Amino acid sequence: MIRPFQRSDRDHLTGLVNAHVQAVVPGGAVSVNALMSQLEREPGEQIVDPWVVERRTLVAVERDAVVAGAHLLRYGDDERVGESYRGLAEIRWLVCRPDAMDAGADLVAACIETMDGWGALRQAADGALPAPFVYGIPSVWPHVRTLIAAAGFAGTGKVEIVFVADVGHLPAPRELGLELRRSVGAWSWTRLAALRDGEGIGYVELETDFTGGGALSRFAGWADIGNLWVAEPERRRGVGTWLVGHAADWLRLGGIRRLVAYASPEQETETAFYGATGFRELVRTERGFVRRR
Repeated sequence: MIRPFQRSDRDHLTGLVNAHVQAVVPGGAVSVNALMSQLEREPGEQIVDPWVVERRTLVAVERDAVVAGAHLLRYGDDERVGESYRGLAEIRWLVCRPDAMDAGADLVAACIETMDGWGALRQAADGALPAPFVYGIPSVWPHVRTLIAAAGFAGTGKVEIVFVADVGHLPAPRELGLELRRSVGAWSWTRLAALRDGEGIGYVELETDFTGGGALSRFAGWADIGNLWVAEPERRRGVGTWLVGHAADWLRLGGIRRLVAYASPEQETETAFYGATGFRELVRTERGFVRRR
């Protein structure tokens, strides 16, 4: 049976969501309150969320248990909405028990019927659960990809690799004659800059709080690299490794244990750098699924 989400579904749905989170992030989990909050609004999406004009959550129920769930958004079509979102409806996320694929297919059909009823100009699908590092359609969710592909959603081929490193195993910075300067960077991240003779030649920016103010306590001790940049003349001279080493020192002071980074498969220099620095691949995720009407 497919029906709208009811508050009494919250524990079953949270358990199903966390099964998908934990396939991506070891030990990751979201609370019931964190999931309920996302169904109402996404405060972390300060630019995009105000463009949402309608939200709907549907579930598939078998034998009184929620076996699949989906959260839908419709964005406005006026000029205040960014062009790439204008008139868009999306499956913000879809989760399904792998042994309930028929129910999952019925749920996707109900999602499409809802978006058709909204008169959306375009329809998209994603897997952006309210958990850090979980977005797109991760490679560890082949059942979800099967469901949305069967319903006519096609990916753009844009793939991102999510890397993770044990902060304690990252290399210590060797002496390069550089000055380290710490400041506030973009999006209020922490910036560690490398200076040579007072001139900035590179920086790394770190996001260090993924707990959502305490709502996502299982992600305490995780951080990610928001930006890593080295000036062209200084590349392949150890500056990037020096910056990551100082980042590791800073993170250890704050009790951070895991550091995440991102690159696409086409970014061969970046993927080689992360591999050589001590990162390993956590997951690959595919983005940009769109249904042609």
